[in-house]
Amino acid sequence: MKHQENRKNINLKIKEPRKLFILSCEIVVFNFLSILPVTAATEEPVLSVVYGQENANQWRGISDRLQTIGMKYCVISLSDVKSGADWGDRRVLFLPNVETLTPTQAIALEDWMSRGGRLIASGPVGSLSSPGVRQLLRSLLGGYWGFSLSDTEQIQAAKTRIPEWTNQTGLFGKVRGGVVIPNDMGTESPVVWNSKENPAAVVTTERSTFLGWRWGTDTASPAELDNAWLKTTINHYLTALAPSNRAKKIPGGSQSCSTTVAAAPLVQGSREAEGQRGNSSSLSPSFTPPKTATAPIPRPQPMVKPPNSQEAIDQLEQAVRLDVAPNSNEPIDRNQAIALQQELENLIGRVESAHLAVLADAANVGEAISEEKQSSRHLNTYTPQSLKEQPIQLASTKLGALAMSNEQALAQVRVIAKNLPQLIAQKNYALARQQWLAAKTTLWQQFPVDQRLAQPEIRAVWLDRGTIVRAGSKAGLAQIFDRLAQAGINTVFFETVNAGYTIYPSQVAKEQNPLIRGWNPLEEAVKLAHERDMELHAWVWTFAAGNQRHNEILNLNPNYPGPVLAAHPDWANYDNLGNMIPVGQTKPFFDPANPEVRQYLLKLYEEIVTKYNVDGLQLDYIRYPFQDPSAGRTYGYGKAARAQFQKLTGVDPVNISPSQADLWQKWTTFRTQQVDSFVAQVSQQLRQKQPNLILSVAVFPLPEIERIQKIQQNWETWARRGDVDLIVPMTYALDTSRFQRLAQPWIASKQLGATLLVPGIRLLSLPTIGAFDQLQLVRDLPVSGYALFAAENFSNDLQKLFSSTQGRSQSRTSEPIPQRQPFQTAAIRYTALQREWKFVFQNDQLQRSAEKISDFNNQAEVLRSALNQLAASPSANKLLVAKASLTRFQSQFRVLMSQELKSNSYQVKVWENRLVTIERLLRYGERRVQLRPL
Repeated sequence: MKHQENRKNINLKIKEPRKLFILSCEIVVFNFLSILPVTAATEEPVLSVVYGQENANQWRGISDRLQTIGMKYCVISLSDVKSGADWGDRRVLFLPNVETLTPTQAIALEDWMSRGGRLIASGPVGSLSSPGVRQLLRSLLGGYWGFSLSDTEQIQAAKTRIPEWTNQTGLFGKVRGGVVIPNDMGTESPVVWNSKENPAAVVTTERSTFLGWRWGTDTASPAELDNAWLKTTINHYLTALAPSNRAKKIPGGSQSCSTTVAAAPLVQGSREAEGQRGNSSSLSPSFTPPKTATAPIPRPQPMVKPPNSQEAIDQLEQAVRLDVAPNSNEPIDRNQAIALQQELENLIGRVESAHLAVLADAANVGEAISEEKQSSRHLNTYTPQSLKEQPIQLASTKLGALAMSNEQALAQVRVIAKNLPQLIAQKNYALARQQWLAAKTTLWQQFPVDQRLAQPEIRAVWLDRGTIVRAGSKAGLAQIFDRLAQAGINTVFFETVNAGYTIYPSQVAKEQNPLIRGWNPLEEAVKLAHERDMELHAWVWTFAAGNQRHNEILNLNPNYPGPVLAAHPDWANYDNLGNMIPVGQTKPFFDPANPEVRQYLLKLYEEIVTKYNVDGLQLDYIRYPFQDPSAGRTYGYGKAARAQFQKLTGVDPVNISPSQADLWQKWTTFRTQQVDSFVAQVSQQLRQKQPNLILSVAVFPLPEIERIQKIQQNWETWARRGDVDLIVPMTYALDTSRFQRLAQPWIASKQLGATLLVPGIRLLSLPTIGAFDQLQLVRDLPVSGYALFAAENFSNDLQKLFSSTQGRSQSRTSEPIPQRQPFQTAAIRYTALQREWKFVFQNDQLQRSAEKISDFNNQAEVLRSALNQLAASPSANKLLVAKASLTRFQSQFRVLMSQELKSNSYQVKVWENRLVTIERLLRYGERRVQLRPL
């Protein structure tokens, strides 16, 4: 629908000729200078720009663009916004790339706009907020972020009639962004994507404009286009007002105007696989130009395609994504229909599985859970800042959140799942998508979030360097460990070597991280962890030697290769074009074939595990940088590697290409073996020093052949050989279906020997209940735990939820940690299974015979006894008895559960998965304890 008034950019209806002349001249002059009239040096800022944790890593690009425009502006810290006044008294507010707003902030924004404020927003604004907040933002913005586009697309004028102010040449070009879904009323879509169905790229209303890309980021859009849109939009909102109102400010708004960003953590928005987020600092250590490393001069490559601008881990997630855009009438094919229906059925299963765990545990400790208490477990009442406490009842926008019981919700969703194929067959695709999303929201609200449901499991978190730096002291670090311990975390991967710097004062490494002054975080962390019955594993960057992003924090030359390569240039690795840092990436790498590199790293790790009482060591970046041989981008041409390969084959590897199949395979195998042999060397040498050390690796979950070709990382081999105890694949995804697609192949793999698999979950941009859903999936699959990336994203909401569902209780004895006490873990987890079976039988509506129940209980009891005896006093003979009992029980389980299999196949599969977890714990324990027959 068009605006009620047909406004034009400068042709305002002004009665007095003199005013019209002045206004016209003013606009002509300022357009000529490419500066808005509101930015004259003598005038106050008319624009406020919002700074928050989510756009902190983009702030340099944002501020550079604003400076280029020559525009004065005020900076508003999002964390300070508690009321409408906090949005300031400037006429226009710019909200760039902020994905999370609290209910208080959203309501305050509505209040501010109702007083005459005009809003410009960019990127997936509010997309990670609670449903009620998203609904309010949708009305304020005239639409919402639907989904990201996978490629760069041209933005162009819509074919329909558009506002004249948007029809300017500088507003069109190639952008990487997302589809904005406009509201039906009061919204115009002047600019669209040049793709199928021409979805909206920008939506605008009388009081807001929503740009469908991340403004201020070079990977999304060129600066010229960004600047053109911001200037034009601000000019539109200011000149669209009567001249007498142009100088007015928002009544009741705060008059304070900060023009700088206060010192705040710099949050990197993505982890390139294992990558690191840092924090800003005023430290500016003097920079000594490093020695120049000699790069190889390989033969020119005729065809080199530029790399994808996405981080590698994000590309992996995109490959398995299941996007459901509301209101889209795009056809749904048969495979998509099956996937949608299956995901709903799986989510139903996860909700029921979580409730069963709660009920069985409560019955065991004699708790009577009333219907009232069950309803209070739902997330809508759990949220710390509940929308229901606010003046506007935003919580009522959640589907059935206030009135629907768990049973009613599940019944409703089952009807939706059943009818989904029919809607798709009728080509009613938009309604099918809407009902699917509504059903998912309903199910998420049914998860129990205030009762314990977790059994002993690995609960790990990566404690990143940025969080350590911000802690600043032992006291600050203690607060972090207190939060993690209360939340039930039992294993901490503590970032110890990052970008070539150690977090502690080292006798081996060249330099302690300059951001650490006057204390030893590693020494304090070990003490703090052990005081709280937690394990502390030193997390180290292996072959990544530096980091351009870290250089930026330290105000160093972007090309500084890190302290180790600066001192030892011959240790560097190179790509086929002679670059130490591959095009499109940010980190230089060591040459794994260099004996001096290997000796240095081994000596450094030995210092860590012998000088400090760490429980484990995690190898990160245990690979080569990402390559794409088919596109002419390869890596590994360090001085030592070239010499060794030439000695083996008579050929310098820079002179071969992927088209030479035999030689190329030899070159790939050579590089892969450098990594394989180093992992074996680390395992053997460190275990001689510390036999109880747990060795883990953070790895990419790419298919094996592709992974070896692209990063030379063959972690299945390390697992089978027993070099490592834990494989931690970075299965990072923003929804549970993607997470399952990434993790499932490795969870089901038979190639890992006795090594435990611990899937990684990235918390960045993940809704609280979305994280809980992924954890529930982990608990329903045959794995022993999870790892969270990272501590800096461990929010207060997550803290509260984790404390309730898996946190420590004074009434309970301390739990075993699976990687340290596998047999005890197996016994306790099996006892929990028995509690669930007992609860099901006691509430059995299938009326099974007493004889069948007795037979099942007898067989289950035999296994329980064997596991308990093994846990109490491990021996080889007891292990044999336990394994035999488990195998026998597993073979009969489906027969014993035949009736449940018909009525609830998901839960039966969950129970089978948990028996497999026990089997894997026994296998792992056998290798760790090295039991011998009597």
